[in-house]
Amino acid sequence: MNRLDQILARDKVPAELELVIDHVIRACKDISYQLKQGEIAGILGATQDQNVQGETQKKLDVISNDMLKDILINNPYVKGVGSEEEDYTIAGADQGKYLVTFDPLDGSSNIDVNLSVGTIFSILEAPQDDRKGDDQSTFMQNGRHQVAAGYVLYGPSTLLVITTGQGVNFFTLDTNVGEFVLTKPNVTIPEDTSEFAINMSNQRFWEPEMKQYIDDCLKGEEGPLGKRYNMRWVASMVAEVHRILVRGGIFMYPYDHRDPSKAGKLRLMYEGNPMSMLVEQAGGASSTGRKDIMDVQPQDIHDRVPVVLGSKNEVAKVVAYHQK
Repeated sequence: MNRLDQILARDKVPAELELVIDHVIRACKDISYQLKQGEIAGILGATQDQNVQGETQKKLDVISNDMLKDILINNPYVKGVGSEEEDYTIAGADQGKYLVTFDPLDGSSNIDVNLSVGTIFSILEAPQDDRKGDDQSTFMQNGRHQVAAGYVLYGPSTLLVITTGQGVNFFTLDTNVGEFVLTKPNVTIPEDTSEFAINMSNQRFWEPEMKQYIDDCLKGEEGPLGKRYNMRWVASMVAEVHRILVRGGIFMYPYDHRDPSKAGKLRLMYEGNPMSMLVEQAGGASSTGRKDIMDVQPQDIHDRVPVVLGSKNEVAKVVAYHQK
């Protein structure tokens, strides 16, 4: 079977970028090991701290963040890193060619109940100027500037899903040799679906357009959408997007008015952009409901964004509801 490094070489990924990806993956292998140890390693439960998002940090949130941060800021090709768990961006090598943003452990509320979680990452080219990697302005690029994006899903097996702009490939961690091997090349998302994922408990806070779309889904064959829908919800974006890449579907975390100062729940740089790149590279679509996510210009490293992504034709339906 082809290893990850062989596929990156085949796709003519620059050696410097390949090393950055390799360091991300090394940290993810260590995170996978820690997760499999579970309570034996003392990594379950919460800390007494909150991250910059105001969320209580799980012990493994902190451990995962430190693993990724430590290996990346010592990479000679990484100019700076940004993490969902850090208040500010962190400088790496002054002459580094790349910037890396990551959500070290997406879905960490699932850790203690032994459900799937994951690491999401995005890689941008660094501006070649006098700014340091801890200057947040270097990161203010929209998602179209990503040169690679992916996630590692820690489930029954550990899977790497990655794109360097040449399609999407699945790799499975072979624990016998400690390497990711190609198990599903050239992944494509079906254009149509009858499966949606959304947190229905927030329905009363949604905009009218999203309420109407979900109401019409629930009407089934007798409704205006003319088919029966099934709903799924895992509370882990990695798990939700992986299901879409495997069999199609649509995932939504729309704007709601619980806190009008926030554009959405999910973070643009750590979640919205990398997942949108993966979905679009697999033939799907991503939107805020009103514009493509990767066209949103960030103003802050922790910007939030409404998210609608998945099967192309279903995303188009949601956008049409908002355009009305």
